[in-house]
Amino acid sequence: MALSWKLVIDSTNASVLADFWAAALEYEVEDPSALIEQLLAVGHIGEEAVVKHHSRKTFRGYAAIRHPEDPFDQTSGVGRGRRLLFQDVPEGKAGKNRLHLDVHSEPGGLDKLVARLEALGATRVREVDKGPAGHWWIMQDPEGNEFCAT
Repeated sequence: MALSWKLVIDSTNASVLADFWAAALEYEVEDPSALIEQLLAVGHIGEEAVVKHHSRKTFRGYAAIRHPEDPFDQTSGVGRGRRLLFQDVPEGKAGKNRLHLDVHSEPGGLDKLVARLEALGATRVREVDKGPAGHWWIMQDPEGNEFCAT
């Protein structure tokens, strides 16, 4: 049986990075506000564990996105499928990512995809041309994490 997993990405502002990647991948930002209200009501967490982002409560230092077609828990908002979790860490990015995402365009749509990603806050780093194998762009998200637009 296959295991469940999520990709966790270190960040300096989890909510902002989640917003970028949700827009880039056309995913949904998870809404944990109902769970947060329950945890606050019974005293399992305090207000210091919570921040408001886009007028809803979320956990301080954490934000997640999920594929819009995948199932999710109605109470917690946590996805049960393709999911990225962003978590704030105190140290900055120190080097090249050893793991990265590839964002695929529709056939013939690479230029349009790259322009959309740039409008969301991504930066082009360099173009890679592999001749008959095609070309793609190495890009960075707003926090400098590398990814490829192919």
